[in-house]
Amino acid sequence: MIDKNINPFIDHIRLLLKTLPQTPGVYQHIDITGTVIYVGKARNLKRRITSYFTRYDDHTPKIKMLVRSVCDIRITVTPTEVDALLLENNLIKQLKPRYNSTLKDDRSYPYLVLTDEDFPRMLFTHKRETMQGEYFGPYPNSRILHELQDLTHKLFPYRSCRLPLVDSRSKVHPYRYRPCINYQMGLCCAPCCNKVTYEEYDHIIQQLRRVLKGDFGDVLQEMKQQMFAHADKLEFEQAEALRRKIGLLEAYQSRSAVVGIHVKDVDVYSIVSDERTAYINMLRIKNGNIIHSGNTQLTKQLDESDAEMLAITIPHLHRRTESTAQEAIVPFPIPDLPKEYIKQTVPTRGDKLQLLELSQRNVRLHRHQYLQQKMLVDPDEHSRQLLERIQKTLQLPELPRNIECFDNSNISGAYPVAGMVRFTDGKPNKSEYRKFNIKTVEGPDDCASMAEVIRRRYKRLKEEGKEMPQLLIVDGGAGQMEMARRVLHDELKLNIPIAGLAKDDHHHTRELLYG
Repeated sequence: MIDKNINPFIDHIRLLLKTLPQTPGVYQHIDITGTVIYVGKARNLKRRITSYFTRYDDHTPKIKMLVRSVCDIRITVTPTEVDALLLENNLIKQLKPRYNSTLKDDRSYPYLVLTDEDFPRMLFTHKRETMQGEYFGPYPNSRILHELQDLTHKLFPYRSCRLPLVDSRSKVHPYRYRPCINYQMGLCCAPCCNKVTYEEYDHIIQQLRRVLKGDFGDVLQEMKQQMFAHADKLEFEQAEALRRKIGLLEAYQSRSAVVGIHVKDVDVYSIVSDERTAYINMLRIKNGNIIHSGNTQLTKQLDESDAEMLAITIPHLHRRTESTAQEAIVPFPIPDLPKEYIKQTVPTRGDKLQLLELSQRNVRLHRHQYLQQKMLVDPDEHSRQLLERIQKTLQLPELPRNIECFDNSNISGAYPVAGMVRFTDGKPNKSEYRKFNIKTVEGPDDCASMAEVIRRRYKRLKEEGKEMPQLLIVDGGAGQMEMARRVLHDELKLNIPIAGLAKDDHHHTRELLYG
């Protein structure tokens, strides 16, 4: 077991471990000086990070030294494991943590590039900006890309050979006597022999570009129809070949959503807030890589809006991170940004929208972790804040220290019963849970059953002089709420606020009704 003799910050770390998400992401171990000493990736952040601080004696000497030095842990959640893999790679190269293996070069993950030629080619490269063209990537698996080349050559017969310079006025290559074997195999449309016009070749490249950008729904649909057609004709070899191609195209969709070539140098901000606190995330993007991800929270003073809170915080974060970006990606327009930001963008699609959604995912997680930690440290204060939020949202006359909730159930219209649960100071009060057998209602009539149960419950409380709840919640819509109102307000003359949980067609809670 790890105690304070091994790591003096273990109490703080254990609190963090209890609130970690079970999602893919990247984690950074930080020492007492604030320096990142290790960067790692995980399919399950909670499981992976927790493993460092359990079974200490079983770890290697290197891991033991790392565990003794950790003061804090910073995480960045990612949409997929692939994104975690690529983000880890870039952070290691950027931060050069002490306990990570040194990456000797930049040949970790490949890119695709459509060359800037009149008759473009598609090439692979491990180095960015080494040739003129449009880059796509990076990608986590070279094998997928090499197999993708074979597939795209059959779908889009673009050239792969080196050609003489084209006459830019005529867009026609010097004539050759005959095309090479790629043309005979259907892998090239032979622009070198004038077998295709410039416009026709450009159409092929536009289709290829759509596939590289992930917009190949029509291509997949056509291939699936062909596969099923071959299967219906018992042509299983052809169907299997198409199934493999479909699998390659779907695997190709693993292009990183958080590390891309198209977003050069920007800062990304997002915010979530409640009555008291604003939680803000900043992503720092440099040359297509996330080089910083940080969260902060501010206490509101005068019920400021989210835009006002960002306007206060962004200049501070811009200075603290020594940002050189001239563009800020934000969820909505922000007044009075630092003058260094020449442009602010509210994205609606594309890579910038993906980055904003990633920032929003991280700030929501940060808020959840922060509240969970407060609940673990001071559960009574956490419960009180939740009750205050309920009181403010529903505009209740007093704090709902006691809340009672009712629901009905039956089996195909028979054996109707109802259940009641009670929450006291925001916590389940199981000794006050009640079950009711419906006595006066025949058949599946939820409204009548609700009226009977509420009449029996609160008539008895009134007769015995017991404390009434400050809020009553019925699991049902306007009908159940109206029946509860008639019984409580009209019959029993009890002024208890009532709320209802309206359901959709799939029996999922759609909204909270109150009034």
